[in-house]
Amino acid sequence: MKQVENVLEDFIFKSRWLLAPFYVGLVLAMALLLVKFFKAFVDFVPIVFTGTGEEVIINILTLVDVVMIANLLLIIIFAGYETFVSKIDTADSVDRPSWMGHVGFSDLKMKIMGSIVAISGIELLKLFMHVNTYDLSVTANNYELAWRIVLHIVFVLSGLVFALSDKIASGGKSH
Repeated sequence: MKQVENVLEDFIFKSRWLLAPFYVGLVLAMALLLVKFFKAFVDFVPIVFTGTGEEVIINILTLVDVVMIANLLLIIIFAGYETFVSKIDTADSVDRPSWMGHVGFSDLKMKIMGSIVAISGIELLKLFMHVNTYDLSVTANNYELAWRIVLHIVFVLSGLVFALSDKIASGGKSH
């Protein structure tokens, strides 16, 4: 019976490798995001010379938004793979990010939440930059603006609740 148990446990332990294709898919998604970034950059170049200051800022915010999403993907790929699949052996490369290998599930959750709040804030800022083009007499525009603000506040409050619950769970020690 112990032999059956060992085989079952070995099978369950090795099943973590089923997650590897998900992380490969996220790497491919990051490559596609790079294409999106370059497309946005190419579209941005003429705006620098012909657009208004507001248009330049909005386009820069769009680039920052794409970078934040790519950073979020990278954190999820590295930390998730190392947490749930296998350690990434980089042979002590000088390029290895300092946080890699030290990000636990709680830290990962906080980094993801922080990135979501930052992305939401950038999207809200872009909307505010365009608010003068909104016809605020149209109810749908008011609802869109209100919902985006409410969602951002929910993201911020969720981040605060996550941070507080982590602090309580860790006995007040910071990560």
